[in-house]
Amino acid sequence: MKPLDERDWPKLLRPGSRVFIGGGASVPHALVGSMLAHAERLKDLEIVHIHGLGETPWIEPRYESVLRTNSFFLTPALRDAVERGQADYTPCPMSEVPELFRSGPVPVDVALIQVSPPDESGNCSLGVSVDVVRAAVAVARLVIAQVNPLMPRTGGDSLLSTKRIDFFLERKTALPEAENPVIDERHERIGRYAAQLIDDGATIQVGLGNSPEAVVRALRKHRHLGIHSGMFNDALMELVRCGAVDNSRKNYKPGKIIASHVLGSRKLYRFVDGNPDLELHPSDWVNDPVRIARNHRMVAINGAREIDLTGQVVRDSSGHHFYGGIGAMQDFIRGAGRSKDGRPVIVLTSMSDDGLRSRIVAGLEPGSGVCTGRGDVHHVVTEFGIASIYGRSIRERVARLVEIAHPDHREALLEGARNRGWLPKFFTMPGGARGGVESSLVDFSCGRFQLRPLHPSDMRALQEFFYSHDEETVRLRYGHQLERMSGESAYKLAAVDPAKDCALGLFVEESGRQVLRAIGRFYLDPGGTTAEVAFVVHQSTRRSGMAGFLLGELAKVAKGRGITAFWASVLPENHAMAGLFTRAGGTTGDTAFAEERHFELPVAGILRRHPAFLRHKKIHPVER
Repeated sequence: MKPLDERDWPKLLRPGSRVFIGGGASVPHALVGSMLAHAERLKDLEIVHIHGLGETPWIEPRYESVLRTNSFFLTPALRDAVERGQADYTPCPMSEVPELFRSGPVPVDVALIQVSPPDESGNCSLGVSVDVVRAAVAVARLVIAQVNPLMPRTGGDSLLSTKRIDFFLERKTALPEAENPVIDERHERIGRYAAQLIDDGATIQVGLGNSPEAVVRALRKHRHLGIHSGMFNDALMELVRCGAVDNSRKNYKPGKIIASHVLGSRKLYRFVDGNPDLELHPSDWVNDPVRIARNHRMVAINGAREIDLTGQVVRDSSGHHFYGGIGAMQDFIRGAGRSKDGRPVIVLTSMSDDGLRSRIVAGLEPGSGVCTGRGDVHHVVTEFGIASIYGRSIRERVARLVEIAHPDHREALLEGARNRGWLPKFFTMPGGARGGVESSLVDFSCGRFQLRPLHPSDMRALQEFFYSHDEETVRLRYGHQLERMSGESAYKLAAVDPAKDCALGLFVEESGRQVLRAIGRFYLDPGGTTAEVAFVVHQSTRRSGMAGFLLGELAKVAKGRGITAFWASVLPENHAMAGLFTRAGGTTGDTAFAEERHFELPVAGILRRHPAFLRHKKIHPVER
């Protein structure tokens, strides 16, 4: 390792050389500045790199005749350079970039990197970026390092012998810091919804963006989480500091945070310096889908620019214009999908930030590149809810994705779906915004269930619920011996107009699908102050308090709408329902031998008595 004589740049960088520049918070800006100071003596260089923090002076127009940039990830400045023809974009998953350097079409001649000072054994640390740097260093003809005393020393596969460094330039400079994402109310709701998909003990990955960031912030009450992620940032650090992450239940690399690079604040860089619980490894190691899948309950949290109604995800473009890059998204979506009980999650706001277009579209704009195919997507989350689409038909996907689109665009999306033959003609979307309860997880003695409104896309779940009943349940709950529940009949029961009526369901997840186990609903009477109420609970979950819980939830919704009383007709042999209404303050003038017993239930009385028979705890509720 020799000191760099800055006058030697023209000798070191031969004409036509491909020069790699380290990325993330490890861009060697002092080296780059020194190189560019001699740009007039350089010839036809190609600069290759990934996403980096800080300025990118090498794309200034004055260097156009000297060098050309090829990036695997576009910042706004790089995007402008691509559009004016001065730079190139190469779409590639992060797991595959190292192989492009080693034996693919992008061999590296010279690597410009940033490292810590060497230790007593003569080893520097690659610090906060191991990612694709390790591969570039391994194949480069020449390695030139900026030695920075402020570069943290990190564990894992980050050590680099000084014998591999040909020349060095020492500069003590603070690492650049990433800007904090702007989180608004939409992102916060996305975070609370997505948090319901993440169990205690899960291992998580998070991508760049404000929506993924909001999800991580919503996990602070979780416990025993683990981290296996391309990027380790401030939000993940805070999960460690608050105790949500301890990596204790990871079955692969237990006790260790696994990442390929660190990106964030000075506080974060201090946190990782010498931290024995953090290991940084190359991107082809960390992002290998097979290795990712070795983590049970792996949850991949990534953003997107848009998604079509069949589940195709666009990440790095908008029409023919490129933005960002593929990054780690494709790798972790596939890895989490192969994980035991894994969950790939796509998070995005329903509308573009300028409020001009829907991010959920019937058809992709020409030129848009599909980063994640429709077969790889499991869950999509917007501020309007969760659409679980893995293993679902096109009809079911369309219905679920329309339901989480912005209300202003749902009718247009439905029309686009009908024109493509994706939905039956009878399928419409009830008008108005969803009212009352949106979604929460509830613990009962028989397990954990999701409470949420019924939506039109639940028509199949409602059919399955009906056909799972025995004859007695059908007679007692539906009032007569109903023999079939057609798709259209189920749709009419599920497609509740939230402006008038309310239908709540309790769902349990079984083998990756939501199974309906209880329904509570009310139907508004013409006067607007009273409503008929009814319940159906599956025989496998009876006597666990579900009907009573749903009655209380319906009463909360009713109170907010100015409804003062419920009423219900109960068959005389339906002792369980009659008992529930009596305990809730209901009154009836009918005898137990009447053909039907008519109960009157004041909403205020239900709410007053509700805590007495409610023994359940809501987990991660979404605001009403």
